[in-house]
Amino acid sequence: MSTFRFEAIKQTAGRTPVKVEELERKSVIFGSNVFNDKVMRQFLTPEAYKAVQSAVQHGTKIDRKLADYIALGMKEWALSKGVTHYTHWFQPLTGTTAEKHDAFFETSFDGSDPIEKFGGSQLVQQEPDASSFPNGGIRNTFEARGYTAWDPTSPAFIYGTTLCIPTVFVSYTGEALDYKAPLLRALSAVDEAATAVCQYFDKNVKKVTATLGWEQEYFLIDTALAASRPDITLTGRTLLGHASAKGQQLEDHYFGSIPTRVLNYMRDLENECMLLGVPVKTRHNEVAPNQFELAPIFEEANLAVDHNSLLMDVMQKVGERHNFKVLLHEKPFAGVNGSGKHNNWSLATDTGVNLLGPGKTPMSNLQFLTFFINTIKAVYTYEELMRASIATASNDHRLGANEAPPAIISVFIGDQLTKVLAELEGVSAGKLSPEEKTDLKLNVVGKIPDVLLDNTDRNRTSPFAFTGNKFEFRAVGSSANCANAMTILNAIMAKQLKDFKVAVDALIESKDMKKDDAIFNVLREYIKETKAILFEGDGYSDAWQEEAAKRGLSNHKTTPGALKAKVSEAALNLFEELGVMNHKEAEARYEIELEEYTKKIQIEGRVLGDIARNHIIPTAIRYQNVIIENVKGLKEIFGAEFETVGKEQISIIREISGHIAAINSKVEEMTEARKAANALETSEEKAHAYCDNVKPFFDVIRRPCDKLELLIDDEIWPLTKYRELLFTR
Repeated sequence: MSTFRFEAIKQTAGRTPVKVEELERKSVIFGSNVFNDKVMRQFLTPEAYKAVQSAVQHGTKIDRKLADYIALGMKEWALSKGVTHYTHWFQPLTGTTAEKHDAFFETSFDGSDPIEKFGGSQLVQQEPDASSFPNGGIRNTFEARGYTAWDPTSPAFIYGTTLCIPTVFVSYTGEALDYKAPLLRALSAVDEAATAVCQYFDKNVKKVTATLGWEQEYFLIDTALAASRPDITLTGRTLLGHASAKGQQLEDHYFGSIPTRVLNYMRDLENECMLLGVPVKTRHNEVAPNQFELAPIFEEANLAVDHNSLLMDVMQKVGERHNFKVLLHEKPFAGVNGSGKHNNWSLATDTGVNLLGPGKTPMSNLQFLTFFINTIKAVYTYEELMRASIATASNDHRLGANEAPPAIISVFIGDQLTKVLAELEGVSAGKLSPEEKTDLKLNVVGKIPDVLLDNTDRNRTSPFAFTGNKFEFRAVGSSANCANAMTILNAIMAKQLKDFKVAVDALIESKDMKKDDAIFNVLREYIKETKAILFEGDGYSDAWQEEAAKRGLSNHKTTPGALKAKVSEAALNLFEELGVMNHKEAEARYEIELEEYTKKIQIEGRVLGDIARNHIIPTAIRYQNVIIENVKGLKEIFGAEFETVGKEQISIIREISGHIAAINSKVEEMTEARKAANALETSEEKAHAYCDNVKPFFDVIRRPCDKLELLIDDEIWPLTKYRELLFTR
């Protein structure tokens, strides 16, 4: 008997829901462990408080002397809540968060006079080892120095007994080595560009903020079952496993009654989120068995990214309390839907206006159309860069797999807005007559408010869809750091808005056009230029792939091909012009992402070979020996007739031998392909070799392994099966 597997199932079956402590109302506990505005007013001097607010709102630098006062207030608050350590919490290019804890506790040189110490220098800057994190060649191994620097726009928080201070991470020579620094630069760029355009419509606008609402999908698997699978433990997904007789075909899990154990986990997770100021609001069952989703209220993009990164860590820690392994991999199980992380994005002014929300007056609708059409133009111009922003080894499993948007980037806007753009395109060029202005404002632009009342149906096959008052970037993977996609999206929008303002101002100056006339003329040209990116149909169809090729849209189905756009001349110039990344930083990230892809495929290949040879083949031989003994017994009893009586057993013996031979030979070939890929010189060559020459063996090896799962006695099969992983509650 496969003791480990059945012991895991027994443990899981005996679980009882973990009791969750009832806290006060969410509105009462929200942000209790956050150094937020309310806390700062209480623990900071007026001067220190104003310094933080000025840094948050205007980006002004905080004086070191004031930093000492801020650190003192932060320390006193943290100590009052039982905190013992502090850490600079940052997001290196590893896909996870990082932290090094230091105690507040210090002593004098002779060991006397113990005190709790935390000053401005500890708050503002620390020095982790930069060479131990991915740097893409920016730093030599022997050059270790790097810096974390406090980001005051994302408030410090307490988790457990540790004060966590969100920071950026840069090298000794100043290059960004994390996700946050380029994101902050992109957000600053879009703020500047969008504010300038807003001035056409409202002179009171002084700041534009990018907003983000993410939707986090995930699987929950009992820890005992997950531990019984080496592939889940080491890669986050199942590399082998025959489909369960029942999967998601009955569609009975989606939005269904939430299992008690899971509901208690969700409640516990929500409590932690409330304390940490993460405004989670929605929870439900997703499409696949044991798949779930939670989503928050929209926030400023930098804070939303931090909250999602924090959440992914907290999810795992809360999961441990409930004996759950949280799977954030985009495709943990073959044959059922994988997990994504829709990024809902918009822009909002400091006057309280959502720039992608259709308004109620001609002027506000003109503003809406300006930002709406410019977004489409930005995506059209940089569609390859958008595709590159969501390219990972794990997300390749989802894109175009009839469960997620295709690898072709397109924009869905719905029938009503399509008609509005068509009418705008039909307006004659040049100055608008009074009649045209009246018709345009009252009949065309005036139609926009109806969109909110009678919205077009959503298109789940679209990677970038307008959903009423925001754009939904549906193609982001569940394990991704949102900063990758948000840096690109906000950067291309900033560039587009800058170009738009130049074009409008040129028409006003050179042709003596009024502002509205100039805006409409530029928008009309954009509508004509960007038709190729608009698509309302089935993104999964073969017809769309053919049509997209005719339109000149890219279709990079794998990560190595998609990532190249990040170091194209256009991308490098874009990043440098906006100050988002210099060439060195952009090229380093390209190198890091290629290496990450290679390493993930390499690990999966090694794990697959290990399981196939050390688990599957020995089990197959063991079962084959049982049948051989059976055939020997039949021969003793039936003599010459045993070939007829034992025909099926002999057939099974031969079938098992065939599968064993196929597995063994293909594992050998995969190993040789891996060795050949490892011998290549550049990261780009290695990534393509792993993609084209190593990864294809995965399905070839899996097929006979899964066939054996159906042949071999269930009592001795070593790997926990899909039916157990997906349906054990």
